Amino acid sequence: MEETFAKPCVGAIIERIVDGVPCILIQTRQKTGGDDTNGKLEIPAGKVREYENVYAALRREVWEETGLRVTEIVGEASAMSSEVAGVRTVSFTPYCITQNLCGAYSILLHTFLCRAEGEPLDETDETQDIHWISKDALRARLWAHPEDFFFMHINALRKYLE
Repeated sequence: MEETFAKPCVGAIIERIVDGVPCILIQTRQKTGGDDTNGKLEIPAGKVREYENVYAALRREVWEETGLRVTEIVGEASAMSSEVAGVRTVSFTPYCITQNLCGAYSILLHTFLCRAEGEPLDETDETQDIHWISKDALRARLWAHPEDFFFMHINALRKYLE
């Protein structure tokens, strides 16, 4: 029997003060093959490529999905790296790790708190309606309608809003 493994992914809770109000960036999911997950609200996220540093993957995914450039990733400065016998490793601590245990495709999502510069695009080939939402508005919507959100981001957003 062939083994199937969870895909490593990274996600970004991007914080910004907009008109004096604490906000984060959300977008509407619109991925090729996204099926019933398309139309859900989400944070920028995506898969880590083979041998890609998680911080580089996070910056790439945020850029591809939003047009923003990540300027800070909480915890990046304390990550540990080593190289022994030609093998390089990095040890890191994300803000939240989420694993789906059934349904959909198997993902292990490492979510980080970030800051970014620039203005978000209107849409990309994977996302639409990229915008800043106040923490209060996000809290109200997440608690009233969790079904509006991509399942892999709900726990990290709940943790963030506590």
